[in-house]
Amino acid sequence: MKKITAVKKKNQSLVNKAVTWLNKYHISNDARDLASNTNEKDFDDECKTWRKYNRLCEKQWDKYTEYLEELPKYEIKEIEKSELYLTN
Repeated sequence: MKKITAVKKKNQSLVNKAVTWLNKYHISNDARDLASNTNEKDFDDECKTWRKYNRLCEKQWDKYTEYLEELPKYEIKEIEKSELYLTN
């Protein structure tokens, strides 16, 4: 799991929590993408699997944004500029 160092130490805990949820989101998003790329014969299973990972993605993104709301804008910009945010 990738880590990001906060601009100010007092924000490190919230940055860590936000990054943890962002990492979880990326893992679920990859699984959701994989589920949508299955064969047509597995369409029903694909839909169930896709919906499962889609719900997970939504919950994880919501948790990520909850932590962002507690962070100052300069910390959010650092997260958004990071390799973690850009490459996934």
